[in-house]
Amino acid sequence: DKAPLSKSLLLVPSAISILLTLLFQHYQKFFVYNLQAVKEDFQIWRLVCGRTICLDLKDTFCSSLLIYNFRIFERRYGSRKFSSFLLGAWMLSALFDLLLVEITQYIFGITINSLPSGFLGPVFALFVPFYSSIPRVQVTQVLGHFSITNKSLVYILGLQLLTSGSYIWILALSGLISGICYNSSILKVHRILCIPRWVAKIFSWTLEPVFSSAEPANEVRVGMGATVDIQRQQRMELLDRQIMMSQVAQMRRQRQQQGGMINWNRLFPPLRHRHNANYQDHRPSEQGIPPPTEISEEQVARLMEMGFSRGDALEALRASNNDLNVATNFLLQH
Repeated sequence: DKAPLSKSLLLVPSAISILLTLLFQHYQKFFVYNLQAVKEDFQIWRLVCGRTICLDLKDTFCSSLLIYNFRIFERRYGSRKFSSFLLGAWMLSALFDLLLVEITQYIFGITINSLPSGFLGPVFALFVPFYSSIPRVQVTQVLGHFSITNKSLVYILGLQLLTSGSYIWILALSGLISGICYNSSILKVHRILCIPRWVAKIFSWTLEPVFSSAEPANEVRVGMGATVDIQRQQRMELLDRQIMMSQVAQMRRQRQQQGGMINWNRLFPPLRHRHNANYQDHRPSEQGIPPPTEISEEQVARLMEMGFSRGDALEALRASNNDLNVATNFLLQH
């Protein structure tokens, strides 16, 4: 939903890659990323064909999963800005591919005539905004030391894609460099390599109705945890959510009657100071109220990077007892 470009990048190149592998193998030669033919015979069309369609189904599968995970950027920035990033990263990574191949030949004496085919440069470039702008939320720990976060699976997919070919590290390095250059406010590349508004409107009128999806009517229910600790944590989060929803309704009624700014501290007291694991109702005395929780500036910065104001981020973190996950869910839902 709200990511037609990501959907088209999932369906069209993957379908062409499967057809070339299974049915039309004699046409694969037109989609080989042959740098020698580009440099010596000036076959520029190979840059378009060779850097769009994967000829290896493993690369197709991994890149499709990564594009599916990176669809959050199209929802956040819009299709035009997202397509501008992909176009800029595609053009810059093509230039860096040629430079890295020449550097490798000059330093190590290795002649590279062709590179792995596919839309890999922009995919690796998307790791730059993914690393810098997506909040890192810990899910669990392995052996008590290694943290598993909401971003671990994406990095594992990127590592799998990186190790799928001998020279794919060149595409990965050129993609990362192009992503850094495009995101850099010093180089101003995003002002030069961007999709014009009239082009975006044409594609919006013609292709977006084909690849757009209807908004899901109901959210998918979250399954019950496999252990007692996970189930207890889920019940705590559900209780937090119910309390926050009831306070939101009270807040709206009071705003309609009184108007003015929202007093978050008054409406959202800390929710996670529970001393009884069995959820018994213990009302602390006024002397036993814990001091205000110190807000982490790093978590405030992460919420601000997602588009929320500093005031809302501070108050949401303070209300959720500095729980980034609860604060993010509340701000996204309201």
